[in-house]
Amino acid sequence: MLDPEGGACRPQPGVFDVVIDQAAGVLIAVGRMTSAEAWDVLRETSMRTDIKLRNVAELLVEWGRSGALCADIRTELNRQLAQRGREPRI
Repeated sequence: MLDPEGGACRPQPGVFDVVIDQAAGVLIAVGRMTSAEAWDVLRETSMRTDIKLRNVAELLVEWGRSGALCADIRTELNRQLAQRGREPRI
């Protein structure tokens, strides 16, 4: 299914894991981006770090709670934000 904002394909609502939606919300807030962009950042970060998408999402949600995020995820997220013209703040 095509995201209504023109982003990448993703599963139907209800099938999608809640933690991934929460992680997208963190990225939307921190990176001031659309949901489609947040989805792309999560997917790209997962691929480039070779960490499953759900695990990246769990780490990002935990970062939102604790402020702690492993260096490889932080580095890649900052790279993804900079690539999209957003100020890296993670």
